[in-house]
Amino acid sequence: MKPPEGAVVLFDGSHVDEWNGKMDARKLLKAGATTKKKFDSYTLHIEFILPFKPMGRGQNRGNSGVYQQGRYEVQVLDSFGLKGENNECGGVYTIAKPLVNMCFPPLVWQTYDIDFTGATFDAAGKKTANAKMTAKHNGVVIHQDLELPKETGGGTKEAPGGGPFHLQDHGNPVFYRNIWVLEKK
Repeated sequence: MKPPEGAVVLFDGSHVDEWNGKMDARKLLKAGATTKKKFDSYTLHIEFILPFKPMGRGQNRGNSGVYQQGRYEVQVLDSFGLKGENNECGGVYTIAKPLVNMCFPPLVWQTYDIDFTGATFDAAGKKTANAKMTAKHNGVVIHQDLELPKETGGGTKEAPGGGPFHLQDHGNPVFYRNIWVLEKK
């Protein structure tokens, strides 16, 4: 999917200038990268590929995650043929399982398209509204207007202001490409 007019291209395989992270010889972004810029409310497009680990079980099946604002993890994991739990692909870790398991088999490119609205806070720093997300996995809605009552495990504490995108590294060969964000005004 091509970025719409006004989108910020975060990664297109030509450089990692927008990230604290590394690109491999195939010009793919390695897991373990964090954007230099922070984002509050936006639409994110990101593509990922999972490794084939036939002996892997549970969280050892190509584990990674796409953190919104560095706080809320949308799980990345080879969950092809599994139930679709909150710790599987498309799940918001410990908060919500996807409406449907849309995980393709490993070694096939997949997409997340996430419409995210950051939590709001009053002048004293008290949260007045939860963050919300609608997410599509491979073109199918897996979360619709999902409220995020708290940060997920491994995420930074909720606070006023945006945060970076973080691509979690659990030591698995998970790679990313074609990443862009369209900020909401």
